[in-house]
Amino acid sequence: MSIPKVLIFAYGNPGRGDDALGPELIESIEAESLPDCECQNDMQLQVEHVTDLMDRKLILFVDADASCAEPFYFSEISAEKDDSYTSHAMTPHALLHAFHHVYGHDAPPAFLLRIRGYQFELGDPLSAEASGNLKAATAFTRNLCTKADLLHWQSSLC
Repeated sequence: MSIPKVLIFAYGNPGRGDDALGPELIESIEAESLPDCECQNDMQLQVEHVTDLMDRKLILFVDADASCAEPFYFSEISAEKDDSYTSHAMTPHALLHAFHHVYGHDAPPAFLLRIRGYQFELGDPLSAEASGNLKAATAFTRNLCTKADLLHWQSSLC
């Protein structure tokens, strides 16, 4: 069995209101069974996730964000050692840095989709505003996955 070219990795806490945006996006995209696209999610990124990045063509990290533009912000990211490098929860940049440290070469091209959220309190449901942003981000992600090409993704940067 071959490894899908695209990895969509969302992280967030479904029990904290709009922090569920990443996992909710994964649920929608996964239900569509897009070819050559693998969906994963977790509450947070950890160093063990470097193994999930191996042999991919493109990687998309997805997270909720309380300060980005509406409905979402899409950017290309690179490896960067930061304060999360040795902590229990890592940033996507730190995970890419760990990949380089473990495997001795750069990770595949990676992007970050930050979906605008508003309410992050424990027990909150997904807010109506965030639900609208999720809908736009899901359509955007679907478009990315239909053409797993670096130049296509780069031309879609916000």
